[in-house]
Amino acid sequence: MPDQEPANLSPREAYDMLQSDPKALLVDIRSSMEFLFVGHPVGAVHIPWMDEPDWTLNPRFTTEVRKLLLGGASGQHQGDGGAPVILICRSGKRSLEAGRVLLEDGLPRVFHVGEGFEGDLNDKHQRSSMGGWRYHGLPWEQC
Repeated sequence: MPDQEPANLSPREAYDMLQSDPKALLVDIRSSMEFLFVGHPVGAVHIPWMDEPDWTLNPRFTTEVRKLLLGGASGQHQGDGGAPVILICRSGKRSLEAGRVLLEDGLPRVFHVGEGFEGDLNDKHQRSSMGGWRYHGLPWEQC
């Protein structure tokens, strides 16, 4: 169905879903540089939605997500509606767009972290001060 929206989760709701459902998959869709140097949620799998140097959409995005789901750990094959896929980006905008594509491509249970990893900019143009995974003190790491 066109115009489907991935369900919006707060960072805490996403974390709780990951803790309560071992099949849930957290996919960080930011660029490689963001994932490595800004940090990422502990346990997140990295599949960029778009990446440097050209910043073009990843034509294999849905395929790469499906591969993870069909790999066995997430139980996509068990006929229970599929494993939940939770997308996270910097502030929730890219994950919303990527989630729409996954839904259009037939994945049944797609969510996105509306605040993202870093949240929106404050009045001083800084992130992680008004919302996001890090702001809420959830587990994260960086390289």
